[in-house]
This record gives sequence, structure tokens and C-alpha cells, in this order.
Amino acid sequence: MAVDRITVDKITWDRVGRVTEPGRYMYTFGWLTITAGDLDIWKQYPQAAFTLLANASELDQTIAGEFHLGAFDVAPDAPSPFTTH
Repeated sequence: MAVDRITVDKITWDRVGRVTEPGRYMYTFGWLTITAGDLDIWKQYPQAAFTLLANASELDQTIAGEFHLGAFDVAPDAPSPFTTH
């Protein structure tokens, strides 16, 4: 039985140039809307990595789409606290 893997794009504050104001920014993958709440998280956890989400109306477009930030991981490089046996 084959298991499909889902690739989730993550984005960090460094990758977006450590922007300091909420707004809509053009990047190589399309337009990204960053909210004041997103920035508050990055200010508290500068290494946090957000999931990059396409806006629902843009799911069919792959070039210059509209994106926003979703769930985040405050320590994306930390070792997992879980072990597998």
C-alpha cells in the first residue's frame, strides 16, 4: 500500500525580509498578505515558521497566486519530543 505524502510550504520571517508592517507583499511565489497578528508572533518567536496557504479563490492558479499565513511552529529546527519504535 502506497502512502501519499503532502508537501507543506513553510515560510519564515527571514524569508520575507523581516517586514515590519502588515500588508500585501509580492514574492517569487505570488502575493503574500501578512497581518499584524502574524508580525506579533514573529516578534515574540523570530524563528517561527508559518504554513503558507493559498487563498480559497486562488487554488486553481499556480502563478502569482494570493497567499496568507496559517499555522506556525515556534521552533521548527528543534528535535521532536516524540520517539518512534
